[in-house]
Formats: sequence, C-alpha cells, structure tokens
Amino acid sequence: MTSKQSLEGITVIDCSQILAGPFCSMLLADHGARVIKVEKPNGGDDVRTWGPPFIGKDSSAFVQLNRNKESISLDIKENKGKEILRKLIKNSDVLIENSRVGTMDKLGFGYKDVKKINPKVIYCSITGFGTDGPYAKRGGFDLIAQGMSGLMSITGHPDSPPAKVGVPIADLNTGMFAMQGILSAYIHRLKNNQGQYLEVSLLESALAYTMYESSIYFTTGKISTPDGSAHRLTAPYQAFKTMDGYINIGAANQSNWERLTKVLGIETLNDNPEFSDSKNRQINRIKLEKILEEIFITKSSKEWINILIDNSIPSGPIYNMEEVWNDEQVKYRKMDVKLDHPKQKNSRNIGVAVKLSETPGKIKTPAPLYGEHSKKILKELGYSSDEIKFLINSNISGMQ
Repeated sequence: MTSKQSLEGITVIDCSQILAGPFCSMLLADHGARVIKVEKPNGGDDVRTWGPPFIGKDSSAFVQLNRNKESISLDIKENKGKEILRKLIKNSDVLIENSRVGTMDKLGFGYKDVKKINPKVIYCSITGFGTDGPYAKRGGFDLIAQGMSGLMSITGHPDSPPAKVGVPIADLNTGMFAMQGILSAYIHRLKNNQGQYLEVSLLESALAYTMYESSIYFTTGKISTPDGSAHRLTAPYQAFKTMDGYINIGAANQSNWERLTKVLGIETLNDNPEFSDSKNRQINRIKLEKILEEIFITKSSKEWINILIDNSIPSGPIYNMEEVWNDEQVKYRKMDVKLDHPKQKNSRNIGVAVKLSETPGKIKTPAPLYGEHSKKILKELGYSSDEIKFLINSNISGMQ
C-alpha cells in the first residue's frame, strides 16, 4: 500500500525561477504538493542553461532543483497567456513569484488582482530586499545578499579577501523561510478559511543566520571577523591539521574537553587557568590551537577519528563531494536517490532530508523538460485540441 504524503491535495503555481523560489516549491513537491512550474517562452527557467554539466539540454542544477514538478510554458504578457494563468490560479492553493517588485502588478497578477480570482490563495513573493524600503526596487542575488548581510565579512580566514559561503546560502535559506511561511499561512487558512500574502527577502534570510555575530554586536559593539573553521564562542571547536589532512573536533562543553585532554595525555591543562573552563579556552584559543596541533600532526586523520570516536569525543573527517556520497551513513539514510530522467538513466538526486514516519517525502518524478506538461495542463483547464495547437503554434504556450 502506498503511503499518503502530508501535502497531497495542495496545488502550487510556481512562477519563480533560478533558486530560492524553485527550492521552496521543490520542498513542497517532495512532500506531495502538486507543483505546476510556469516558465517563460523560448527556453524557460534561466537555470536550464547554467552549465556545464548538462543532462540533455538542461543543466544538472536545474534537474536537481525541479524534481516532482510539472512544466507549462506560458507567455503571461499576452492576453491568452493571462487567461490561462488566471484559470490555473482559480484552482490553486499557493502562488510563488520572484519577479522584481512591481512586475506582477503591471502584468495584472499582483496580490490584489490574484485575491479577486481566488480569495483563499496564499501568495508568496520572494525579493532581494523586501517589497518596501529604499532598496525595494533593486534586483536580488545571493552574492549581493551575502555581502550586505555581513556573511562575507565573517567567512574565510583572518586577513584573507572576502569569501562567500560555499553554497548559495541566502537563496537556499530564503526558500526554506518561504516554505515555512507558506505552511504557516496554510494552517491559518485551515483554521480561518482565509488566504494571505507573505514575502521573504534574500537580505533578511541571510541576516537571520548571523545569530552569534549580531548578538555579539548588540551586546558589546564588537565587530566579528573571519575565524576560519573556529567557533566564535567556544573552543576547541574547529578543524585541526593531522599527518595527512584535517579533521574536525567538537569538544565544546566541559565534559568533552576533559575527555579530550585525557585521550591526548594533556590533563594538566585542566589545572591551567588559561584553559580550565570554556570562557578562558575561548579567550586563549590561538595558544590552545598550537598546543593541540602539535599533537594531532603526529597521526593520520583516520587514526585520530577512530581514537576520538572510541572515546565519545565528537569528531569527523572533512569530505570532498565524492567522499560524501560514498559514506556509509549517507548511503544508509537513502540520501542518494536514483531516478530515470528522459535524457539519463539512473539520474542521481539528493534525497529528502526530513523523515516523516506516516507521510514520508518522496522523489517520484524527474525534473520536467521545458513545457513537458503544457498540453496535459491545458487539456485539464478545458482547452480543445485545436485551441491547444493554436496556443503552441502562436508561442503563447510551448514545449521542447
């Protein structure tokens, strides 16, 4: 018997592209929502072209981000395209968009317009800086948000040039906050039969990650700087060089610290006021690093990890992507999901991170080809074969 999914029965019209919006709708689709991806004419989502590598005509990034979705190509600048989008909205629960502020209003699909079509709709706008304020009209990009949120000022190593987080963290966090907002609004609708508008910005979503650094500034006025892999508030909690590489050590609390000193044969440090408690270890972190590195460099990473784990000290390797996907825990947790894509057998997908016991998330279908479901969706909306042919031939709708 196939288990149901928690978001089955919810229909999402996703008018967004690139990353934040599609990541949000991917998360919803993984848990059963029907996501109809509305793509612009002549190629669709820009990420389809971002590569190499490619799977068929689509970038591997697009394929990863858009599983479990359907694609319809639609020119919503044309009246016929507007008519089709209105019909889609009328039967939907959620609309997601990430156009520049004011664009959807000009097209006749701002929240006030959409609310007239479907009063219960949950309308999610994703922007760079929010829908009001002095920067509202600016375009939003992950890199810009990382810089303006302070993230780039605290990432990397001391005295190094500015560095961004290795993944597009502002985009991804925005997608997760958008999903949170949509589900919160949906719960409200279940209770009160009322739709609503919500907005999420890249700047605020990135800024929300500066918990430690902002709290330090609010409390002391001190401006945090890059610390490499080290923790800002406790030590030792960072990467250490070994004989053949690096390992991570997480001896953040007192019990872990005392176990570490015992394993390393440096228990006398517990009597040294510079290292006896968390506060002083953090104050004297640089001095502590040098003491520990002299020890860790005497054995290989594998040797140290085995010793530390055997003694219940949090530690682990620093993997590259090949090592990640060969790790036994990652495999056991089914995070590498193979699915046949029209252009590639056994296309690999990152699995669903949230494990629900009764309504598990699933990766059921590969990312759609451009406009792959245009005919199917138009037919569902009541268009005849001749009308569909006209819409495609006139480039109001389309397909690969």
